[in-house]
Amino acid sequence: MTRPRSALVSVTDTLWYHVVSRCVRRAFLCGEDAHTGKNFDHRRGWIEARIRQLSSVFAIDVAAYAVMSNHYHIVLRIDAERAQALSDEEALARWTTLFAGPLWVRRYLHPEQRAGLDEAELDRVREYAAVYRARLADLSWYMRVLNEGIARLANREDGVKGRFWEGRFKSQALLDEQALLMAMAYVDLNPIRAGLAETPEESDYTSVQARLQPERVEQRLSETIAAMREEEAQAGGDGVAAEVVVTAAETTEDGQGARAAEGGAVKHGALVKLAPAPLLPFDATSREGWAIPYALEDYLELVESLGRCLHPQKRGLIPEKTPKLLERLGIDTAAFIAHGTKFLKEFGTAIGKPAALIELAAKRQAKFLRGLSAARCLQRQAA
Repeated sequence: MTRPRSALVSVTDTLWYHVVSRCVRRAFLCGEDAHTGKNFDHRRGWIEARIRQLSSVFAIDVAAYAVMSNHYHIVLRIDAERAQALSDEEALARWTTLFAGPLWVRRYLHPEQRAGLDEAELDRVREYAAVYRARLADLSWYMRVLNEGIARLANREDGVKGRFWEGRFKSQALLDEQALLMAMAYVDLNPIRAGLAETPEESDYTSVQARLQPERVEQRLSETIAAMREEEAQAGGDGVAAEVVVTAAETTEDGQGARAAEGGAVKHGALVKLAPAPLLPFDATSREGWAIPYALEDYLELVESLGRCLHPQKRGLIPEKTPKLLERLGIDTAAFIAHGTKFLKEFGTAIGKPAALIELAAKRQAKFLRGLSAARCLQRQAA
């Protein structure tokens, strides 16, 4: 049975999540069209740019991403504390970067008109600010804005109407360091596993390429955003995307859909003006609680070692030397490769050690969570 997103994404369980969104019918709507021969790889650039841009507005930081021809992956951290620390004006300003907002909010943000609001109207504005703080740390709202914008651009380019994405994105809670590492490595190695690249450096539209070749990726982001701005300007700026079908399941999943925006459609013309946010940094000391808890050098060693083993022509190889990160976390290399390459199938809505999965199942009042046997296997082989 499908569970509501609120039951799958809870910052009291974990701040880290892996999400996947697929094109309708898993068609190659971002790659090469087998019927027409047209190549739509530039749409992968759109998605990469928008993932980075939205992190500058939402209190959601990106640790890893990979944009493929018919789907994309993101590993992210929800910073609910940062969202709650925003002042009323900061929360309202961020939200109205995405949506027009109601009249009272627009007047409040206009210095000359704020003085004309009475106390009842100011109370209403404060209520909106509280709602917006919560939404700025809401994964469903982040995914709604991301997917709606890309669907709008693609549908306009194709001259068609209707769905571009499957109705519901998938999410997996990452309950511990081992789960986070497995998810990030899985995401960053997607192009190599698919045979689209030989090395992490050659893996276009991935976070690992952004870390290894920052200047190259920054140039690509700059060119992509400039092209998106030009396309949006030609189409008329902030116009509403009437042709994009967005359901409640694709957006907030609270039954309100687009009306819940309290101000209409996403301001696509404003979104393309946003600067891309940096990726989450690595910090092996764990002094910064919001950073990725490994050394960047150790993570890159792991990805490069596994990349040489996961290419379709080299499957079955095991690195001669155990990567430092696996050694520190007590994970067997062969087990990590075996389970890490298919964890989307082996694990369900959460990934973690057996004890963490059992505890989460109890919180959700579920008999079990898929992936428990795989977690136990990893633990046994690490022992």
